[in-house]
Amino acid sequence: MLFDFGGTLDADGLPWKERVFRLFRAEGTTVSRERFDPAFYAADDALVGTLPATTSFRATVERLATGVAAALELSDHAIADRVARRFLADALRALDGNTPLLRELSRRYQLGIVSNFYGNLARVCEDAGIRPLFSVLVDSVEVGCTKPAPRIFQHALDALGVSASKATFVGDSLPRDMAGARDVGMRHIWLIGAEATSVSPCCRDDRQIRSLRELEAILL
Repeated sequence: MLFDFGGTLDADGLPWKERVFRLFRAEGTTVSRERFDPAFYAADDALVGTLPATTSFRATVERLATGVAAALELSDHAIADRVARRFLADALRALDGNTPLLRELSRRYQLGIVSNFYGNLARVCEDAGIRPLFSVLVDSVEVGCTKPAPRIFQHALDALGVSASKATFVGDSLPRDMAGARDVGMRHIWLIGAEATSVSPCCRDDRQIRSLRELEAILL
């Protein structure tokens, strides 16, 4: 059983970009989504492959928030610090809440993570306290390709020694997680989040959940 990390394990269906946007707005930054999105993508891309594998979860979020603030040309540098602290606290709270479920799942299934990340996924999972629950961690930087490429999913399946038809992927992104899992032949469960209204699934009869905890009724 495979999971996405950001927006899935550390938040119930809210991707990092949306959470960072809301936190900057909560700190009083007046910025439109049209201006924020390119700033976030630039800061995010700048971290890919440049962070040492030992970079902590805290340092990762701090670097990201600082990069976004710089791209937005904010004069108050303390805003990025506050955004980073709040983001990290929210993420660790969500991970802590999901850990009992992950522990139960790990007793029945081999678990893995497939993430478009920065090269330090293992360290981040250690900081979050979930590393021992997963048999394989696949970081896009280490593999050299990103979701939805079938190769990144197949890398995880090969490491677990299971076929795609015997595995399930859980993630929050329709174009990256659901489409990627579909193309490699895996079952997939879409974490749409509590705020989703009308959404169309990747495939007919796909399961959709609003909280990761709904997996208990489906898989346990």
